[in-house]
Amino acid sequence: MPNRFSIAVMPWSDALPLARPVRENVFIVEQGVPRELEWDDWDARSDHAVALTSERKAIGTARLLPDGHIGRMAVLKDWRGQGVGSALFEALLELARAKGMVAVALNAQTHAAGFYRRFGFRQEGKEFVEAGIPHVEMRLTLTPRA
Repeated sequence: MPNRFSIAVMPWSDALPLARPVRENVFIVEQGVPRELEWDDWDARSDHAVALTSERKAIGTARLLPDGHIGRMAVLKDWRGQGVGSALFEALLELARAKGMVAVALNAQTHAAGFYRRFGFRQEGKEFVEAGIPHVEMRLTLTPRA
């Protein structure tokens, strides 16, 4: 069965109208993250991966900061468990390799740490709370693609 979505990597100027509603739905509405904590100056300096349906409706998003941190991974509830998060993540890992990054890091919500472990991420340090949600820092050393 062909994928019902595609992944596009773009700057924030293009991603903003697509990614913003997804992040507002997932982080602000579902998870109760305060609006002022969700939006920051890093968006404009980051690369964004956006999952789009064939009708160009955004269903997921994530970002890669210039320092190799991956964050703001969000997939709309109706699309979870269908490979959207994995596809977004693969796109950002490939971009990080293309940029010559040797490692990437992220702050994973503890309930999602297993997802990142499947990609080879290892936890560093102890659990901490960010925006009222338990997180763990995770890191992955990148190997170049052959």
